[in-house]
Amino acid sequence: DQEGLGVCEAKLDDVARLLAVLIKLQTPTQAEAIREMSRSGLGPSRIADLLGTTPNTVNVSLQKEKKKGIST
Repeated sequence: DQEGLGVCEAKLDDVARLLAVLIKLQTPTQAEAIREMSRSGLGPSRIADLLGTTPNTVNVSLQKEKKKGIST
């Protein structure tokens, strides 16, 4: 039912946020956290939401990585 689906979505969002915290703790910079999340298939808007920043900040970081020749 719809209520059960909503509960599942909320729990999955909690898991995603916890994984984002782990990535942040294991990477020395926000740019590296963004890169790792991008490599995992997350888009800029979702990365921004999980890191508490803006999609523009994420996009700028990813562009800088590309200019450095770092795969994202």
